Amino acid sequence: MYWALAFIGTFLVYGILSPYISILIRGYGYSHSTLGFLLAVCEAAAIASPFVTGFFADRFKCYKPVLLISLFASLCCGIILHLSNNLLLCAIVLPVLSFGYRAVQPLMDAISTIKLGKEGNYGKYRALGSLVFFLLVIYLQFTPVFVPNTSSNIAFWVMVCSFSSLVLITIIPKSCFTNDGKTQPAGDPPRKAGTALRGKSAVQRHGAVRKLWSPLFIIGFLIIFLNRLSMSPINGFLSLYVVEYLKWDAVGLMWALSSGSEIAFIFLSKRLILRFKALPLMAFATFAVLVRYAIMLVFTSGGGVVVSQLTHSVCYGVFHPAAVSFIAGCVPPERRALGMSLYLSLGTGVPTLIGSISGGFIVEYLGYRAMFLFFALFAVLGLLLYFITRKHITRFSAEYAG
Repeated sequence: MYWALAFIGTFLVYGILSPYISILIRGYGYSHSTLGFLLAVCEAAAIASPFVTGFFADRFKCYKPVLLISLFASLCCGIILHLSNNLLLCAIVLPVLSFGYRAVQPLMDAISTIKLGKEGNYGKYRALGSLVFFLLVIYLQFTPVFVPNTSSNIAFWVMVCSFSSLVLITIIPKSCFTNDGKTQPAGDPPRKAGTALRGKSAVQRHGAVRKLWSPLFIIGFLIIFLNRLSMSPINGFLSLYVVEYLKWDAVGLMWALSSGSEIAFIFLSKRLILRFKALPLMAFATFAVLVRYAIMLVFTSGGGVVVSQLTHSVCYGVFHPAAVSFIAGCVPPERRALGMSLYLSLGTGVPTLIGSISGGFIVEYLGYRAMFLFFALFAVLGLLLYFITRKHITRFSAEYAG
């Protein structure tokens, strides 16, 4: 129950900011290029956030205080953005907001993979987070109260969601967030004597030291980077594409489709990773990104966006658990927060930063379709990297079975 509450709290703030942060910023009257720059500044703060918060979480071996401080910062920023229209103040507050709320997911991924262990079902709880995201964006799409079509109203929901997350994390016992080296494989059958050694990864069986920046890790990390770089326009500009290009007031509905489609795949991710391994799944998800862009380029209509959003089930629903499994297999528990910070900051944040800056200029001068075509090229590079290095990484794939 506590893990369920923790993941619910994690994704409440994401449920308002992921779909609406570009609309929040655009509501102040900024151009697309300035919007892209501000999104990049927010992403830079988000890149730094997991490293700072993860350092303290790993050092003190307790994640709860850091989570509470991050959520409290988001609450304060939501209050300021709701009450003030001062452009300079808002430009200062937005990076602080990103610093706060973007620290929550890597911390939760880190402590949950530690406490649940390799036998625990991370995907089951992470799927609950996606379900909460789905329900929230559906509610925001149809709510008659504080409709999220203005900056002030969006900030109001940031405030409400941050406060709700604070309450949920507060009532969860501190022991759930303490990195004491003990796992909680609730419901898993006990292993027979002699099977513990076979259940460990090849690295652990042979007593080797896991080098963080091994050749295999670098290859996998580059695939993550290229995949996330290719996906960055979806995260940063899809809402504006729906509102401005398609002239369709369906932002919440589009994000509900994507988050809803990913739930089943995330829930079943443990079985998928055990069956197909993490790196091949990451490559498959990268191919799905190409399919997604092909649909959006050929069908420039509401129907095209609807179908493309359903591919999010693979683009993210398969990719994210596989990437988390890959990182968890490379990084020991005592450095897990650092590992997840690398994934969500350098592997996700930096590509998003690059995509925000370049995407804003491409949209302003060439349009949305040119932006989609440009970023599809990075998915092609990610696939080429996987197939070129496939022979070299096959013998290691069992280590990253989840």
